[in-house]
Amino acid sequence: MQNVTPAAMAALTLELAPAVLFGCMTERIARTVACWPMALRVGLPALFVVPYVLVSISAHIFRWEWFALYAALPVAIAWLLMRAAAADPEQRGDWRDAFILLVLGLAVDLRWFDSAWPAGLRALNELFLVDAGLYGFLAIRKLSGTGFDFHLKWSDWKTGLRELLFFTPVVLALGLALGFIHPHPNIPGIGSALLRWVAIFFFTAVPEELFFRAWVQNLLERRVGRRPALILASVLFGLSHFNKRSAHFNWRYVLLATIAGIFYGRAWREHRRVPASTITHASVDWLWSLWF
Repeated sequence: MQNVTPAAMAALTLELAPAVLFGCMTERIARTVACWPMALRVGLPALFVVPYVLVSISAHIFRWEWFALYAALPVAIAWLLMRAAAADPEQRGDWRDAFILLVLGLAVDLRWFDSAWPAGLRALNELFLVDAGLYGFLAIRKLSGTGFDFHLKWSDWKTGLRELLFFTPVVLALGLALGFIHPHPNIPGIGSALLRWVAIFFFTAVPEELFFRAWVQNLLERRVGRRPALILASVLFGLSHFNKRSAHFNWRYVLLATIAGIFYGRAWREHRRVPASTITHASVDWLWSLWF
């Protein structure tokens, strides 16, 4: 993350804290929030605006309209998902779930809110959206079967690395045939390589796996079944890469990302564990960053 300042580091810490807490004690948080008055349950996530305030004031780019958006959006998500929980107690999926996922996905892919932040701090915007989604879906909606858990198990590594081995020959053969990947030698130090993998795991793979597997694929399974949900979630994952590394529709990236989504989705659904698919995802991106 570029343009690092004390305010940016404080904002990063504040935005990482909810994700870490949900990853370590989701059920306890959900039980605690359920005991609060409705106004507090819905209104509390307005506090997610604080990182924007810190960064924008420090960078002299504070705008009241952005403040209003960042305070209101998490509250709106919490309120809509509270209504969804009441209307759909069986958790088969409600239009409000789909609407919120659409808004969150488009906000990231189309970079709706990027201009609110200083250059190089886009990641803070994405973490804000992750926090708003986590609070809404896990604390308010209490969506089951997400598998969002930072207590890594041996089975997560076994499943995640197995899917990496299955995917590697596919992406190498197809990527080289399409001229999408270009091997180049890059042998960093062990410490540098490890830090890069950890950064990709937490800041790229976890948010994307949370969105596409724990929320999208999870909800789709309840409507269309396991196999169609895997395919649909993978296609959506592929399409989310349409503008990556290109100013136009990058069909090669979309195709390869869709295929990758199949393997990430397989890793998640084996034990319904986000860490498993995140290990596969992070390892693919890490190897690509090193040698392609």
